[in-house]
Amino acid sequence: MNDHRKITNPFFTGIVQTYHKDYDVTLPIFYYDASSFTGIFTAPTDRVKARMPFPEVSPLEIFPGRSLVAISALEYRDTDIAPYNELSVSVLVSYLRRPVTGISLAWQLLRNKLQIVILSLPVTTERARKGGVEMAGYPKFLADIEFTEKAGKRVCVVSTNGNRLLTVHGDIIKTGKGPIVHARMFNPMQGIPMVANLYMNQLEFAQTIGWGKSGIDIGQGHELCDILYDLKLSRQPLVYQFCPKYEAKLFNTKNIIDI
Repeated sequence: MNDHRKITNPFFTGIVQTYHKDYDVTLPIFYYDASSFTGIFTAPTDRVKARMPFPEVSPLEIFPGRSLVAISALEYRDTDIAPYNELSVSVLVSYLRRPVTGISLAWQLLRNKLQIVILSLPVTTERARKGGVEMAGYPKFLADIEFTEKAGKRVCVVSTNGNRLLTVHGDIIKTGKGPIVHARMFNPMQGIPMVANLYMNQLEFAQTIGWGKSGIDIGQGHELCDILYDLKLSRQPLVYQFCPKYEAKLFNTKNIIDI
């Protein structure tokens, strides 16, 4: 089925994939069927800036002194590395350019070309964790990530060894065709700045601005919880994104000099 879609789906055609035996992964990785919901919170810029992995990246501000932190619950139902779930905590950033409050953010959003830094990335399979950490330097760790639906909401619970770390919920809302988004992800590997490209074709997508569509409940006893408490996030997200169906391609992480 996957090979057929690689040939017939224009989103995946024209790309050479390479198999890496040691990690049982084909790069770039294709995601054929996925869903997500995301709350984008504001946080004090000084708190966010303190967590940037290298000085070349700066958090984008929506208001003076307030930057944006996205918490995304992701369910990958069909991929080149088998199904798995993931939770992403990321920051919208500018690389090498000093951002202008509001304007730099609007420029990225209008072009659907984002620059991000990932602060934490729990996943549900060792295959996804090992390749992500050792080949790309992503801040991945193994966790239980479960999705449920109730009362018109999607609910995601992240836990380790029975200890709840985070609960995220988002409303199930009406969607239409969304844009193709290009995210450039910056992260350190062996202390060296690296970059990877992610393209998402949002087949079903909706976005709302304002409070009330999503929220989080932070647990305790893990670095993920410590990061979220330390960021002092807004009580509710400023923006909510619901994407019950999308496809994606994640390209190899490489040295920034090679972009």
